[in-house]
Amino acid sequence: MNEEYDVIVLGTGLTECILSGIMSVNGKKVLHMDQNPYYGGESASITPLEDLYKRFKLPGQPPASMGRGRDWNVDLIPKFLMANGQLVKMLLYTEVTRYMDFKVIEGSFVYKGGGGIYKVPSTEAEALASSLMRLFEKRRFRKFLVYVANFDEKDPRSFEGVDPKKTSMRDVYKKFDLGQDVTDFTGHSLALYRTDDYLDQPCCDTINRIKLYSESLARYGKSPYLYPLYGLGELPQGFARLSAIYGGTYMLNKPIEEIIVQNGKVVGVKSEGEIARCKQLICDPSYVKDRVEKVGQGKYIAIVSTTVETKEPEKEIRPALELLEPIEQKFVSISDLFVPKDLGSESQIFISRAYDATTHFETTCDGIKGIYKRMTGCEFDFEEMKRKKNDIYGED
Repeated sequence: MNEEYDVIVLGTGLTECILSGIMSVNGKKVLHMDQNPYYGGESASITPLEDLYKRFKLPGQPPASMGRGRDWNVDLIPKFLMANGQLVKMLLYTEVTRYMDFKVIEGSFVYKGGGGIYKVPSTEAEALASSLMRLFEKRRFRKFLVYVANFDEKDPRSFEGVDPKKTSMRDVYKKFDLGQDVTDFTGHSLALYRTDDYLDQPCCDTINRIKLYSESLARYGKSPYLYPLYGLGELPQGFARLSAIYGGTYMLNKPIEEIIVQNGKVVGVKSEGEIARCKQLICDPSYVKDRVEKVGQGKYIAIVSTTVETKEPEKEIRPALELLEPIEQKFVSISDLFVPKDLGSESQIFISRAYDATTHFETTCDGIKGIYKRMTGCEFDFEEMKRKKNDIYGED
């Protein structure tokens, strides 16, 4: 292992595997190591079910009523892919889709306190049919969705008096006379914000988020979400294969003894007494505890997730748990949410953020693009990625 690499990657979470694949496609000599014996890190899929029981230290074996253990793939972090989102574009342009199969999630729903579960309306027809809103609200919401669909940042004629860089989203809602219930499910179920902070920020980002949801829904009709058939653990493995095709070297179950830094800059990684030298390092927070800070926790129970806000976090997801009854077994995990203390410009150590409580991978992709720019000095370009991929396959 006493070789020199352009980039060493520690950890096989989705962020690390995507960046490993991208750097390999860019012609970099990449060494990818993980102290775990499996792919995925925090975003792994656990199979068989017996391994999940062991991971959460549950006594005994899964009951026979749960079927064969190998029929289960349980994601440690539940997320979906937006059908028209950035991760799907990365998968398509790199042709990582050749290594996996996907299915469309059956529907997207919203829980309204005291009123049960409703299909999230995001098209004109669904808005008119939804029982979430009264008749006149439906008409106003329909006009709002038409406005969003026609909105184009490059065409001021589509603004209709709104300044996308200055007008707040609260004022846009007022423009269409949308009530509190409508704005709540629009902001949290279409734009997928976790807090109401967005209301007083410029409206451009929110409108684009709603457009992404609607355009993703339009691709397949049932919902805006896609999901790997055999679990999210397929995603990092797919990008690991991409890296290997371009010459990347992978080593699992490798204990990391030391990250070697000289004069404030990373120069290598020590494992089992050997040193692999590098110019840049990508890693998840677990490898550099002194370079990250804790800013919160995420709780993951089956497919129910939230950011911890109180001293009794399980109570925070009680409405969702009640909807899931009867529950045979709960697997409760609280993960610390780490973010890097610096951007890595001086040390050349680029640390990914822990996964947040969003339902999809858009924020993860933003983080990947941010690390890529800091490493290369260039914006991530989907088309350039596609051209480089085609070079090796000899495609037009």
